[in-house]
Amino acid sequence: MTLAVSPLVALAFAIAGLVVGSFLNVCIYRIPRRESIAWPASHCTACDRPLAWFENVPILSWLVLRGRCRGCGAPISIMYPIVELTTAAVFAGAVAVYGLTPLLAVRLAFACALVVLFAIDLHHQILPNVITLPGIIAGLAASWFLPPGWLSALIGAIAGGGILLAIAEAYYRVRGQEGLGMGDVKMLAMIGAFLGWPLMILTLVLASFAGSVVGVALVTSRRGGMQAALPFGTFLALGALVAAVAGDGILTWYLSFY
Repeated sequence: MTLAVSPLVALAFAIAGLVVGSFLNVCIYRIPRRESIAWPASHCTACDRPLAWFENVPILSWLVLRGRCRGCGAPISIMYPIVELTTAAVFAGAVAVYGLTPLLAVRLAFACALVVLFAIDLHHQILPNVITLPGIIAGLAASWFLPPGWLSALIGAIAGGGILLAIAEAYYRVRGQEGLGMGDVKMLAMIGAFLGWPLMILTLVLASFAGSVVGVALVTSRRGGMQAALPFGTFLALGALVAAVAGDGILTWYLSFY
């Protein structure tokens, strides 16, 4: 892949991604708890001690503190540096793919939402409306001016939500229990609004495949049974990130067989 920008620009975006990733950690922790993401300032979640500025430096602070609070010694989850590094990689990769274009800003906002939804669903098995519903509107609005275009985005949002809603209803009627939550329905609608219907379908295929692999691995390792609940939103986030970056190439490759 040829870089759309210079390595220095990609590095600058990676650093910006670290900072944004630090903020995303705040969202990941506070949104499921219905807390404000703006107030109070960053603090230890165990002892409530406000953090000094040097305790908020992405990655470095966690390493220097050895993953523990400087005050009470409570462990700090490794998820914090993982989210920061992931966001940095996403920012650098996005600018390399899209260049300094209006579409870059839209894709970065979309990716940030996916990172937050990934982590929240992984830990809490919920996909907050405060992210998915505004995300649908934002995706449709952006697609009026940018790819994939308003028609593909509208079809993607309607079909994305409709497909999972139909699957959830069919599963409930056959098994008598819920297999998918409404959060998954809204999330796939958001993905369709941002990426359009072809990449929405690809996202669903990738997420379903990844979920199946993980599910089989859990069963064979005896860490979970056939009824084990898997955070499908987490797999949707992974599938959408792959589709956003490489989806067109994957579809072209697949269709070349026909």
